Amino acid sequence: MARDGSFYSYIMASESGVLYVGVTNNLAVRVGQHKEKLVLGFTSQYNVTKLVWYEPHSEAGAAIVREKEIKGWRRSKKVRLIEERNPTWHDLSLGPPPSPSRHCERSLRSEESLLGSEGKRDPSLHSE
Repeated sequence: MARDGSFYSYIMASESGVLYVGVTNNLAVRVGQHKEKLVLGFTSQYNVTKLVWYEPHSEAGAAIVREKEIKGWRRSKKVRLIEERNPTWHDLSLGPPPSPSRHCERSLRSEESLLGSEGKRDPSLHSE
């Protein structure tokens, strides 16, 4: 977890997909508290233990504003935000997500198979 700013807005998730949006000035400690269920309440009740998104901020006010903005979103918009940077919902507290995924590798191979030796699409393999 990078420490680019002194404050963070973040999203945690459970294995079943329950989301929690929070703000902190020490991401590593706060994530540890969620994982160890040291704070009674929503995250301990719903087993919300995976850090799936975070954003550093240089000022507490900016982190709080972002947290409140995200909390106001529909779930679908929160999911899009997570999946822009973390499509596999990897626990970011364990390090960056693996890249590229096997799915991406298959997609790249499929795309390459549609291209001829000069990088042009083979019309017999592709319909428009």
